[in-house]
Amino acid sequence: MIHAADVREWRDRDVVDAESRKIGVLEAVYVDTTTDEPAMATVRTGLPTRHRLVFVPLDDVIAGPDYLKISYAKALVTQAPSIGVDDVLPADQEEAIFKHYGLAYQCGTAGERQLARR
Repeated sequence: MIHAADVREWRDRDVVDAESRKIGVLEAVYVDTTTDEPAMATVRTGLPTRHRLVFVPLDDVIAGPDYLKISYAKALVTQAPSIGVDDVLPADQEEAIFKHYGLAYQCGTAGERQLARR
């Protein structure tokens, strides 16, 4: 896993799937609030006039010189929960992202969010 200190360098890199098919461009990184490690990213996809941000997990991510390679197929990522480019992820929709990828979701003991935008 790449550390949170590297996150600033990731913005605007191409995001590709395991077969090197371009999915979109990295917009933002979300860290796990319990570990402060990168956990999810939003990827800008769509047509130039109709962009949206889809969420993708950063487990097993490989950082190249100008790309991030994720371990999920492009088809799965493009069907992931999304938000508008100027929107914020509502707390009640956070769990749906984890379920989409078959990942466990665990909010804090007092109901804190699991993800925080970096």
